[in-house]
Amino acid sequence: MAGEKRKNDLSKLSFEEAIKELTNIVGKIEQGQIPLQNSLQQYERGMALIKHCRTILQKAEKRIEKITKEETSEDK
Repeated sequence: MAGEKRKNDLSKLSFEEAIKELTNIVGKIEQGQIPLQNSLQQYERGMALIKHCRTILQKAEKRIEKITKEETSEDK
């Protein structure tokens, strides 16, 4: 049950966990393994996962930029 609660709280998912879940959702939808109503719910979940992944990537990009600026400043 604790694992299910963690899966439902996107903010606690790592990038890798979110991508894995997203890949799983896409596969199910593409293969027609789930009914239409469930497909719509999975699609919404997938869009939320994409947003979560983008946020993680943007934070990582900002950190890299900061590190690069610091390294460039130290080299001068």
